[in-house]
Amino acid sequence: MVYVYVIQSEPSGRRYVGIAQDLNRRLKEHNGGQVNSTKTYAPWKLVYQETFTSHAEARPREKYLKSSAGRRYLKKSWEKVSLFAEWLNCKSCLLCAW
Repeated sequence: MVYVYVIQSEPSGRRYVGIAQDLNRRLKEHNGGQVNSTKTYAPWKLVYQETFTSHAEARPREKYLKSSAGRRYLKKSWEKVSLFAEWLNCKSCLLCAW
């Protein structure tokens, strides 16, 4: 399996898009300061991932998510998730008042 992933810096909110075969090991590398482009923004948390069967399938998706269109896609997706999470915890409608 090959993963395209998005991690987010906990202190700064900065995001990083990458590709890896071993996602747990790669996240440890990011948090351990072993990746030059992310070491100054640690710690990182995984916020999004997609699974592919080969590197050849995953690479175009990684490139897309790094593009401006891909960043817009991720932003819209996170906004929808955030709105849904707020709705689930709103406590002001009949469904949430339970």
